[in-house]
Amino acid sequence: MTAEIDPFQLYGTRETEVPPQRLTAGRLAVDFKDGNLRTITYDRKEVLRAVSYLVRDRDWGTYAPRISDLKIDQGQDGFSVAYLAHCTGPDDTALEIRMHISAKTGGALIFEAEAVSKTGFETNRCGFCILHPIVGVAGTPVSVEHVDGRREDTRFPDLIEPWQPFKDMRAITHTVMPDVTAECRMEGDTFEMEDQRNWSDASYKTYVRPLALPWPYQIPAGQPVSQRIILSFADKRPTLSAPASVRPEGRAVTITEGNKRGTMPSIGLVITPEEAKATLEARDVLAEIGPQELLFHFDPNAGHDATAFKAIGAIAKLHAGTSTLEIALPCQSPLAEAQEIATWMNAAGFKPDAIVVSPSVDRQSTPPGSQWPACPPLEEVYAAARSAFPEVRLGGGMLSYFTELNRKRVPSGPLDFITHCTNPIVHAADDLSVMQTLEALPFITRSVRAIYGDKPYRIGPSTIPMRQNPYGSRTMDNLGGRRIPMANRDPRHNGRFAEAFALGYAVEVLDAGLECLTLSALTGQFGLIAGKDEPSPAGGKRPIFNTVAMLARLAGSQWRECVSSDPTAVLSFVAAPVDGAPQMLLVNITATAQQVELGSFRLAEKGESGSLTLQPFAVHSIALKD
Repeated sequence: MTAEIDPFQLYGTRETEVPPQRLTAGRLAVDFKDGNLRTITYDRKEVLRAVSYLVRDRDWGTYAPRISDLKIDQGQDGFSVAYLAHCTGPDDTALEIRMHISAKTGGALIFEAEAVSKTGFETNRCGFCILHPIVGVAGTPVSVEHVDGRREDTRFPDLIEPWQPFKDMRAITHTVMPDVTAECRMEGDTFEMEDQRNWSDASYKTYVRPLALPWPYQIPAGQPVSQRIILSFADKRPTLSAPASVRPEGRAVTITEGNKRGTMPSIGLVITPEEAKATLEARDVLAEIGPQELLFHFDPNAGHDATAFKAIGAIAKLHAGTSTLEIALPCQSPLAEAQEIATWMNAAGFKPDAIVVSPSVDRQSTPPGSQWPACPPLEEVYAAARSAFPEVRLGGGMLSYFTELNRKRVPSGPLDFITHCTNPIVHAADDLSVMQTLEALPFITRSVRAIYGDKPYRIGPSTIPMRQNPYGSRTMDNLGGRRIPMANRDPRHNGRFAEAFALGYAVEVLDAGLECLTLSALTGQFGLIAGKDEPSPAGGKRPIFNTVAMLARLAGSQWRECVSSDPTAVLSFVAAPVDGAPQMLLVNITATAQQVELGSFRLAEKGESGSLTLQPFAVHSIALKD
């Protein structure tokens, strides 16, 4: 990050992340951060995304341990790390974990942990978590050794698996590059893998303690729990050199034209009854953005009733585009509930163009081995909606995330379109992990298309803050503006980080042929403009305003694919508006400035160079010749 940029402009907070410490042992390199390992590479090629020791509470929140007695030794032939991690739980319970990490040139990376509680400690999960990357790994061969010694030669899932692809694991071996394999051996408990792309994480996650076992559970007082991870390599290359696919440090990112083409989706904004008054007060800003779609949220279990439709109807009358009402239906009596809502709507004069209906209970996750909560058949729910709202399009899917849609696949026959959301802070909330979730989006959309074919498809609202937690009893309050998983407020929504994330999101889902994409609200903690008591840039417009307004202007335009030589740094596409010159949109999704070469694209301005520098999290538009 350049020193001249105020961190608040980038992140919505002046609290910056502590940079990782790079540790090396020959061709092995790791980033040590917050007691765990990130970006584990061999000859600069990513092998594992992370090896972490995680402790989860009963709501699947992740403890942030206090680290003490940290000792790091980086030598010429390897490194070692030792420290103590301390977790404090409810009712003055405590857990202490003694950690040791080591690696020698030509040897294995070893990460050992011993956890002890003097008080007893409640947890949903306590132990190692190993993340394999997805790009270049999905669909490739892998060998799994099970706890009984049996070896299974198979493949990493290509389409996203709803349930665990591998169980009862002791070791997993995959090809890193030609003639180089990596084995990750896991000792001390039984491990299994879940396909974290379900949650838009850019990884396959191998974790300790099978989900079929009860949770939360107790770590008994005075009983040590020991685990060990061993990562070893078999390098059979006749000559040793760094892989050509890795971009050398300092080399510019090049943008070339790809082959894919399509139509830009409509852009929506979500509006809740709680934000309806603020939305009406911001009607001029709403008109300035010009979204094609307004998505009104309605949840009787949250206290929404007939009074909500007065404001909803008033907002809809201000809007020149279409509107959709999404209903979290209680489903005690679907037809009666739907008819009552229709009566309230008609009395207020609100006539949406579409209805999305989903049982309220389906917003909660049903983990492997669990029973879905009682709910009428979805065919009955959809039939009730058709009867109550006979002249509008009917959508279904999930008001939560792709995870739930993948695990409870709705019958698409009665539906006019499919919808779901995503959220990037389910499991981790550091800057790198959040931006890496963009890598998972094409896998999600391709998996949806594999299930539902060419059925019209919508995504959103998908924001960095979490609006609803399917995996616990609540979202996490975050008045301190920290980077925490499952938080209902996230400081980065106020900064250029969110502006870049939103455009990166749009780029990664272009190929899905979406009907509509919703990336924000207008007001509130998920909004494009901040309230009077909320931190915001001058004028109240958050930087994400610029991306969403631009995407709304481009809705319906033809887009052309741009191929980035480093999509982990810069993403791009070309849009050709009906009434204007084509333009290239570029976004830097990193915290460092990126040099970009534009290749053979013909620029409209003669003075415009074929190269440029993108500042951290910058969004840039360049006019092209027709």
